[in-house]
Amino acid sequence: MSKKINDPLTKYYNGTFEKQEQEAPAVQGKMQPVPDCGETSYNGSGRLAGRKALVTGGDSGIGRAAAIAFAKEGADVAINYLPFEEEDAQEVKTIIEDTGQKAVLIPGDLKDESFARQLVHDAAKALDGLDILVLNAGMQQAVKDIKDLTTQQITDTFTTNIISMYWTVQEALDYLPAGGSIITTTSIQSAEPSAHLLDYAATKGAITSFSKGLAAQLSSKGIRVNTVAPGPIWTPLQISGGQPQSAIPEFGQKELLKRAGQPVELAPVYVFLASDEASYVTGQVYSVTGGSFFA
Repeated sequence: MSKKINDPLTKYYNGTFEKQEQEAPAVQGKMQPVPDCGETSYNGSGRLAGRKALVTGGDSGIGRAAAIAFAKEGADVAINYLPFEEEDAQEVKTIIEDTGQKAVLIPGDLKDESFARQLVHDAAKALDGLDILVLNAGMQQAVKDIKDLTTQQITDTFTTNIISMYWTVQEALDYLPAGGSIITTTSIQSAEPSAHLLDYAATKGAITSFSKGLAAQLSSKGIRVNTVAPGPIWTPLQISGGQPQSAIPEFGQKELLKRAGQPVELAPVYVFLASDEASYVTGQVYSVTGGSFFA
């Protein structure tokens, strides 16, 4: 009997969403429906056995899915998150430890340069090394009119989303060996910016360029750099100001697959890019968008 094939239109939640709002940063466990980050749906096969990974924004959403998948593939994982997100982070810690892998929690704000740099050293010390760096943390706040976009929000968004990447990579190069992997998270917003996300979309364009340039710079060291471009993925960012409340019910419905994506659907891409299977892959953008074209 052949293995069951799942219809991508209905494999994950494909309905509309109730309007719901939380103060940023949101707690994933309070969302309806709760995003699927692979807690039970992702099955590993030892593809990252013995690896050591640091994931920023690893408490919820896409970062959580990557962290859980890494652990299920045999890696020890450190996650960074904001202190307010401790509830979600503790859940991830339990899931990682239940796989038999080591989990390290390092709360703190990446807008703080001293913290962002020390984070890498703390993770490498706690994990006894560092092979994989996933730069996923992001800030997204929708603002309809550019005249209402404050300097503080612009500065915070750019510092969190792109400037902190320079700090963490500079420190991570003290540890990443040949064969190491850096994976950033860009967005379809890099290619198709929304009118209400002028600051966020601009940072995602910067991340795409940063990742390609860094890949060229680090290629001689044997360190690969790639970026993942999600489309409309059901994460806490969306209900904590990342989308207007009026857009929540139909979130993701206009994509070719007619639904929002779930974080777990990106996990295999992060695993692949972190693994030796991607030994000839660097400087690339992997889009997981439900049908939007990244160009």
